[in-house]
Amino acid sequence: MQVGDLSTPALLVDAAQLEHNLTTMARALGERLRPHVKAHKCTALARRQAKAGSAGFTCATVREVEGMAARGLGDDLLLANEVLDATRLGRLEARVTVAVDSEATILAAAEGGVREVLIDVDVGLPRCGCAPEDAPRLARLARARGLTVRGVMGYEGHAMAVPDRALRAELTEQAMSVLLAAHREVGGEVISAGGTGTYDLNPWASEIQAGSYALMDTAYARLDLPFRPALSILATVISVSPRGHAVLDCGLKALGMDHGKPEIAGGHEVLLVSDEHITFLPAGRVRVGERLRVLPAHVDPTVAYHERMHLVDGERVIDTWEVDLRGW
Repeated sequence: MQVGDLSTPALLVDAAQLEHNLTTMARALGERLRPHVKAHKCTALARRQAKAGSAGFTCATVREVEGMAARGLGDDLLLANEVLDATRLGRLEARVTVAVDSEATILAAAEGGVREVLIDVDVGLPRCGCAPEDAPRLARLARARGLTVRGVMGYEGHAMAVPDRALRAELTEQAMSVLLAAHREVGGEVISAGGTGTYDLNPWASEIQAGSYALMDTAYARLDLPFRPALSILATVISVSPRGHAVLDCGLKALGMDHGKPEIAGGHEVLLVSDEHITFLPAGRVRVGERLRVLPAHVDPTVAYHERMHLVDGERVIDTWEVDLRGW
């Protein structure tokens, strides 16, 4: 099959760029890498990451954990998110660790049959995580409930996309000082943190939960990281206006917009993104029926909109992978 044979909008993954990204990150982190599958939601891609040397994976949803386990990728799965019903996790034939940050989430893990947890600590991002000073108490409570506390987790997400590298490094160090202090009280062998934006600025974490590096997006591309854009959406020009603009058949229902507008390869200027359309100002002459590549600003929600991704080598489709970890 050729790329031109695909119906649009279609999710494309450049095989060579993907391989570069996987190899580059594996060389940088080795066994410290715990890839986050929420970025691609695809067990076929996760298997590539395992082949590159990753033994454990990070998940964001129960569905992701279930899907990874079902495909034989359950040797060490971390659900880096709080849940109040862990019964589906407890039934899995896999090693599952869950993040906890309260008495309620500890109780849910214990009652659901999960055996291992990480104490999730607030290190600056206003999201999940207990107060650092409360981490020792929660660890004691978890152990009293029969759970094994493997260590701590803290996500320096507030530093992840800071453009200035020096400031990004400073914020990461501050966040990790909080996490390390909590770890000294909690114990365990795991200090889990990090992501694509701070992977090389965080020597303190024992494992790095990077995800977007595999496919990349325009938001991370602004940080001058050594990873290449592997993901794009193939779209078709469906209208060319005499007023000077043109329209693609790819809109809000096919790409994530929370990190800003997408880009269109070829230097075309995005004017407006609506439900099924991108209105753009062409950099040169375009015609109805022409195919263009759209580069998303945020890979994670973009992939989640699609049922499959097509691995391509130039204009040749060499494989099609199901985005089989969608849902909850």
